[in-house]
Amino acid sequence: MDYGLITIKFILGMVCLIFQINILGKGNLAPSSAVDQVQNYVLGGIIGGIIYNREITVLQFVMVLLIWTLIVFVVKFLKEHNRVLQKVLDGQPQILIKNGQVRVEACMRAGMTASELMFRLRTQGVYELSKVKSGILEQNGQLVVIENDEQDVRFPIINDGQINQDVLELIHHDQSWLLAQVRQAGYQEIKDIYLGEYVHGQLHLVSYPRD
Repeated sequence: MDYGLITIKFILGMVCLIFQINILGKGNLAPSSAVDQVQNYVLGGIIGGIIYNREITVLQFVMVLLIWTLIVFVVKFLKEHNRVLQKVLDGQPQILIKNGQVRVEACMRAGMTASELMFRLRTQGVYELSKVKSGILEQNGQLVVIENDEQDVRFPIINDGQINQDVLELIHHDQSWLLAQVRQAGYQEIKDIYLGEYVHGQLHLVSYPRD
């Protein structure tokens, strides 16, 4: 076994990992969406499958890493500049429980069985559905539970210029109200807002940089 060649490939793989972490703007490669999962799987497969294959030269290994890194960068660029594509690729949080009622169809679409749903509730100290104001399944699979005695919604009402309709419905307001609040705060459209939170009955907005 040529340990020198393997060492070179290990170093190149590590450099590629660091580079991808930097261009993705993350502190690590922990997945937060389906796209992140795919990127990790493919990169792991490339590095793991090629490092020990002596028939693949260092140059070929570098070319494969560069091609995959380019694909990752293109996907990132498209997501940042096309909100429809971002929604398709990253998905959106789903409300599985609302006002103590389970949304069975939403659970089935998310692949969430009744046993798993109740198990996740129990791990958060919730043993009765009637105590749940909302249960939101995030893109990374985490279930966020808001109980009836909690006043604040723990999920943004605006993300990347897009309205979260489920949260808007949860606080008993409509899109017209939200737009009026945004304009009252000095902004023209909802798409101008990077992040919007509803805390203690107040809307807190963070806008995109203005030209």
